[in-house]
Amino acid sequence: MWQLTNKGGESVSTIRLQAKVNKEGITEVKALIQHPMEGGGRKDLETGKLVPAHFIDKVTCEHNGKIVMSADWGSGISKNPYLSFRFKGAAKGEKVKLSWKDNKDQTDSREVKIRQSRR
Repeated sequence: MWQLTNKGGESVSTIRLQAKVNKEGITEVKALIQHPMEGGGRKDLETGKLVPAHFIDKVTCEHNGKIVMSADWGSGISKNPYLSFRFKGAAKGEKVKLSWKDNKDQTDSREVKIRQSRR
């Protein structure tokens, strides 16, 4: 299983996540997901064999238990993908949760509190 670990060997989230709400009530969510995103068509330089496909196929974001963003991804998304989107209806201090699942049924999620934007 592919996962990130810290220097102590403990598992850590693959997701860096932030959410900020502006004065107009629009929340911007930004996420950086660490994942190999292998498409299955690249050959290993040492062995010459195809590197098996390993990519995120589903990403969702929830606010107060309601899905505010859902995306179906495939093998064409680059390694360590960045994602940004906006939605209305959230307030400072509430939480958003971003989750992903890959084609090997591995998952990760991260939840953060929404902060107030300076703009």
